Amino acid sequence: MSDQQKPMSQRLQDSTPSSGQAIRFLTAATIGGVLLGLSGLTLTGTVISLIIVTPVLVLFSPILIPAGIVLFLVTAGFLFAGGCGVAALAALAWIYNYVAGKHPPGSEQLDYARMRIASKARDLKERAKESGNQVQQKTQEASVQGS
Repeated sequence: MSDQQKPMSQRLQDSTPSSGQAIRFLTAATIGGVLLGLSGLTLTGTVISLIIVTPVLVLFSPILIPAGIVLFLVTAGFLFAGGCGVAALAALAWIYNYVAGKHPPGSEQLDYARMRIASKARDLKERAKESGNQVQQKTQEASVQGS
């Protein structure tokens, strides 16, 4: 039976929410209303505080602005130093794990890079020897021809 053929009272009864849905809606509406009221009170308190404190801030701004800058720089310095300390500890822990043979993350890449550098160094050493031998042969040929 389609919705068009049902009587109006039957359609209303089918579309009414259950009691659980009604309780959820009322609970959400109550909590939302309370939170909206609290946010309004917070905004009102903030605006009133700014109105009262603005003249004091204007009078003391020559002192407060440099003090704020110094406080910011000191805080940033301490945070940076702490971050560098944490990074150094992490690097030392990684190095310890690598040396102890525990294979920390990235150790395979480091081993691969070390092997590639060693093979390139061997190749370069061989090329240097070959170049040195060629130069030595040419100088000997030149000295033989010059004599």
